[in-house]
Amino acid sequence: MVIVKDQLHPNLRKIIKKRKQAAIIPVGAVEQHGPHLPVSTDSDIVTEIAENLSKRADFLLLPTIMYGVSFEHAPFFNLSIKPSTLQRLLVELCLSLSSNGIKTVFVINGHHGNQKTLNMFSRKANKLLKGKIRVFVFSYWNFMKQSFDHAGYVETSLMLAISNKVKMKLAKKGLTTDGLTHKEITKLKKLASKSFPKATKNGVWGDPRKSTKKEGRKMITEIVKNLEKKCQTCLTDKNPKLHQ
Repeated sequence: MVIVKDQLHPNLRKIIKKRKQAAIIPVGAVEQHGPHLPVSTDSDIVTEIAENLSKRADFLLLPTIMYGVSFEHAPFFNLSIKPSTLQRLLVELCLSLSSNGIKTVFVINGHHGNQKTLNMFSRKANKLLKGKIRVFVFSYWNFMKQSFDHAGYVETSLMLAISNKVKMKLAKKGLTTDGLTHKEITKLKKLASKSFPKATKNGVWGDPRKSTKKEGRKMITEIVKNLEKKCQTCLTDKNPKLHQ
């Protein structure tokens, strides 16, 4: 693993020149995660996953973009940037990486509300930078069997595996979709994408009370293994899928 921010310039230039390098940009968010998880949860998890992926695949690891598109959580706490701001930042970073000899960029997303923005960015970047650099966007929860949630069993287990900031004594059940039809769940998801508090009053989607560190470690292992396989496919396939 090469952590870019920790490198000395001469060493970094040699590393990039030595072989075709791929870089990872983790993108998170700062927003409420119920009464028991820190507001940095999305950024913390995606940083951990990106670090593990970088170790396994020997990719360059860039600093995590901590802020995302989280306006849907208002009036719960959120520090959000506009979709256009996030897209512009990433495009300019990719331009800069390209000028430094980087040929491939993997953007790893850690916040559900970023998906639409990042998919639009990927299409824009690949059109703008065609022939210079390839950009791929992946949301990490698409590489695990568990259904994703928000401050529920999955996210809480992941945080237990990587952080000592979880306050399990404060964990409370939130919105659960057991027994609901596909149509009802889809309607709730649309509501949550516009106003999360209207979908779940305590800011939790799922039930975190039975979350465990052991399960969180299993999830991270699964995610990183599947992500590495996908990234390697992107490096060798002439026409890989750009989003997932």
